[in-house]
Amino acid sequence: MSSFKAGIQKLGKAMLLPVAAMPFAGLIMRLAADDMLNIAILGAAGNAIFGNLDILFAIGVAIGFAKAKDKAIPALTGFLAIATLQKGLEIMNPDVNMGIFGGIISGLVAAWTYNRFKNQKLPMIFSFFAGEKFPLTMVMILQTISAAIFGIIWPIIQNGIDSFAAMLVGMGALGVGIYMFLNRILIPFGLHHVLNTYVYFDLGSYTSPSGEVFRGEITRFINGDPSAGLFLSGFFIVMMFGVPGICLAIYRAAFKEKREMVKGTMGSGAATSFVANITEPVEFSFMFISPLLYTVHALFAGLAGIVTYLLDIRIGFTFGACIIDYLINFRIATNPLLIIPVGIAFFFLYYFTFYYLIKKKNIPTLGREEEKEYADEADESEKDISLASKNYAYMAKKLLDALGGVGNIEDAFSCNTRLRVEVKDPSVVDEQRIKQLGISGMIKPTETNYQIIIGLEVTYVMEELNKLIQSN
Repeated sequence: MSSFKAGIQKLGKAMLLPVAAMPFAGLIMRLAADDMLNIAILGAAGNAIFGNLDILFAIGVAIGFAKAKDKAIPALTGFLAIATLQKGLEIMNPDVNMGIFGGIISGLVAAWTYNRFKNQKLPMIFSFFAGEKFPLTMVMILQTISAAIFGIIWPIIQNGIDSFAAMLVGMGALGVGIYMFLNRILIPFGLHHVLNTYVYFDLGSYTSPSGEVFRGEITRFINGDPSAGLFLSGFFIVMMFGVPGICLAIYRAAFKEKREMVKGTMGSGAATSFVANITEPVEFSFMFISPLLYTVHALFAGLAGIVTYLLDIRIGFTFGACIIDYLINFRIATNPLLIIPVGIAFFFLYYFTFYYLIKKKNIPTLGREEEKEYADEADESEKDISLASKNYAYMAKKLLDALGGVGNIEDAFSCNTRLRVEVKDPSVVDEQRIKQLGISGMIKPTETNYQIIIGLEVTYVMEELNKLIQSN
């Protein structure tokens, strides 16, 4: 269980890279669309992120699981892993698209390869390729094998999901609800796009007055099929109302002194979901912290699908289930006005449920880190030390000493507000001394993992800590 928790912590770290880039990328993609500003080069910047999420996840996972202070080689190993897998799959089966799942697998393979072979010795004539460079060679070999395996088994997995999606069609409202639930619950594994592909582009058939045949919920709706849109309508409830409700709950549940910081993050997340149909920045902020909250989110998404089906709401999208597509497709939709009252009801359902669970279960969502706590032996000078002094170098030095020195650091990185450290020997860590340094709190998710809550200035403390680590 301890190893599992440590793995979840590292997986959460791996999500920081793509998540950090998503909000702005999603907004500029929507603003750059043909029906808005129509600036192609602006949209290309957003597509650079969302068109390469598998690469970002591969690099992020490799960095998160690699045991190294300098993450440059692990990051390159992660890139080579996903690049090799992609090219191998093109040869094995050009129709295979593993999406984010391929990125996560590649990142894990890259991290394992780096950890296993980073100290590899070779004959003198090949010494240039030894040590940290050797994983760059090995990962290409291993991912070539992975491409051969997934090229064979992934179509079977994909066909199974396609068959399951076809079965949902015959289940009416319950089928739509199950689809919406699975759409959310599969996101952490990157498998939702496989289910979506069938629903979006192959579900059902419609022959236009001109005799042209169209397949898929999205394609049929845009081309005038009055029966299309039942599998898509629920997304408007979740993206335009549900996710903003989550954001408000996280903001309101945050400690008062931290709400200003949370407001910016959650406000951006709500706007991105409402305007651009991008929910990952919000969902990834709590899915690994609390599987309970994420399961509730998926259940509510399923409920939204059932309600819109029973109310015969039929509306589709091209870019995504956001306010822009809602307005654009309003004229050709069935009962689109009902989206507003149903959405408002779900906004409050999401808000009150999430707020209650966060507070009742004391879930450490953004802004709910532990309060400051001092040991009895802390003297007045230690209590006066705070990050407001801007003495980041001093703070980093004292933290490093309390953590057992450079030799005891297995891994260290920072997220939005926390310094996350993995140590080799927890028995030499002076936890009380850490708490006396003016930090906001400390969480110990596993025996060897520490989350030191510093606040927004953690970036500067991490910078100074890296200098100390690299100089030794």
